[in-house]
Amino acid sequence: MKILVAIKQVPGRDSVLRPDPSGRWVQETDLTFEINEPDAYALEEGLQLKEQYGGEVVVVSAGPPRVAQAIREALAKGADRGIHIEEDNAAAWDALASARLLAAASRLESPDLILTGLQSDDLGAGQTGVILAELLGLPHATIIMDVEKRDGILRVKRELEEGWFQHVELPLPAVLTIQSGIKKLRYATLMGIKRAKTKEVKRYTAAELGVATTSSLAIERLYAPPRAKQTQILEGSPKEAAAKLVEKLRFEARVL
Repeated sequence: MKILVAIKQVPGRDSVLRPDPSGRWVQETDLTFEINEPDAYALEEGLQLKEQYGGEVVVVSAGPPRVAQAIREALAKGADRGIHIEEDNAAAWDALASARLLAAASRLESPDLILTGLQSDDLGAGQTGVILAELLGLPHATIIMDVEKRDGILRVKRELEEGWFQHVELPLPAVLTIQSGIKKLRYATLMGIKRAKTKEVKRYTAAELGVATTSSLAIERLYAPPRAKQTQILEGSPKEAAAKLVEKLRFEARVL
């Protein structure tokens, strides 16, 4: 079974985020980068499926040259090959533009299964995997907790609300978005790091894949939320003031 895992490189969680001079993205010069945590769980799920059913795991990621580090990390953990779509501005693309890139790369590989994380830690749209499935015309399921292969079909466990779960069967090929925290993430071994240096990484540009490098969603302004203190005096009797306070807590602060 050939498994394609989409990963994204995002700023590290401990990074200090500052708007860049354009005011439309973050200043990247002083940031550290890492594999998007939800995608790390998708990679772990792919590696465990490979160990259980055989086949290979191919990772694909889009971004500038620094993204090669994330791909090599995935290869060190056990992925077999990598695909790097070299695009400098891919980090700020919307889910549709990102899915178009991934769809083009997927058509080159014709995988049996495509895995993505539930969402990205930077933009958090949670739509890339779903749109990717639509572009490829494949069945899909989201928020996956467990995957089992049976006679050419997949039986998956989806997480719903309030402790409920749903079991769904899908034909292959299919697209799944994996829930975070379902498995214990592995570390790259020293031998894995050495082997990663010799594993194949194919490089493409969006133009070579026939994808227009445009996003349908643009960030017009990126800024830190202002910090300010505000005092309000609630007029009226104690009963009237209490009613106003409850209303503000419910509809403005949204804590009730």
